[in-house]
Amino acid sequence: MNTVKPRGVVVVGSANMDIVFTVERIPVPGETLLAQSSSRYPGGKGLNQAVASVRAGAPTTLIAALGNDDNGDVLADVMTSAGIATKLVRREGTRSGLAFIVVDGAAENTIIVDSGANAGVTALTREDRDAIESGAVLLMQLELPLSVVQQAATVAHAAGRTVMLNAAPATQLDDRLLAVVDYLMVNEHEARLMAGVDDLAEASLAVAARVRRVVVTLGADGAAYYDEGVKVGEVTPPHVTPVDTTGAGDTFCGAFAAAIAEGQDLTAAARFATAAAALSVESLGAVPSIPGRERIEAALV
Repeated sequence: MNTVKPRGVVVVGSANMDIVFTVERIPVPGETLLAQSSSRYPGGKGLNQAVASVRAGAPTTLIAALGNDDNGDVLADVMTSAGIATKLVRREGTRSGLAFIVVDGAAENTIIVDSGANAGVTALTREDRDAIESGAVLLMQLELPLSVVQQAATVAHAAGRTVMLNAAPATQLDDRLLAVVDYLMVNEHEARLMAGVDDLAEASLAVAARVRRVVVTLGADGAAYYDEGVKVGEVTPPHVTPVDTTGAGDTFCGAFAAAIAEGQDLTAAARFATAAAALSVESLGAVPSIPGRERIEAALV
C-alpha cells in the first residue's frame, strides 16, 4: 500500500468534446429542426467532474484518455489550464470522445456520446494504482468500460480510501461493484432505473439499501441524501435563472468529492455541491459554466 498521506481527489473518467446545438424545443423522432446556434465546448463526465473538483478547492488528478487529434489537443490544454494533474492522461491513436448535445429553450437537454478514446481505458497501470492509493477520494462515472471502474474501486477500497461513483450514464450495476462504493450519486432517472420502479421515493430507498451512502440529485429541487438505507436530509439550491443544465450533475459530483476530501460531513458536502450545481446552469457549456469556490461559498451565505 502507498504510505503517502491521502490527499485530494482522483477522478477516473471520460473526456469528450461537446458539440452543443441550441433549439427552441427537443425534436421528436423523425423530425428535423434548425438550430438557433451551435458551439464546441470541452466536456465528458470525467473532465467535468475533475474541473469541478479542482475549482472547488481540491488538488485533483485525472486518469483518462484522449485521442491523437485536434480535439485531444484542445482538451489537454483545458485540463492543464484548469490546474488538473494530467500525468496519467494517456493519448491514444484514435479520435477523442465526442458528445452531441441538444439544449432547448427550457434549458433541458438530450445527449449522445461517441466514446472514442475513452473506450480504450480497460485496465489500470501501476502508476494509476499508486495515484488512487494516494488520493483521499476516488471519483468515477460510467462513461469508461465497467472493467476499469471495478478495478479502480477495488484498489481504492483495499487502500482504505473513499470511493464515490456517479452511476451515469444510467445502467444496472452488480453488487460486487456497489459493495466497495462509499457514496453513490444518481439523478432521478438513474435511481428509477437502478431500482426498477417508477415512484422516486420508493426507488431512492431501494438504491439506498444497496450502498452505504446515496445522494439523489433532483434538478431544480436540489438533492436528497441517505445514510445506511435511511433518508437523512434534503437540501434546496439557491435561486438561479437556468440557461443550460448540461454538466450540472457533474458539477455536483466534483464539488461533493472535494468537500468530502477536505473533511466536510454528508450534510455540509451536499449543501456545498448543490450550490455549485445550481450556479453551473447559468451559462452554456459544461466546463465553462463550472463555478469556483468563492462563488460557491458566496451562494451559501
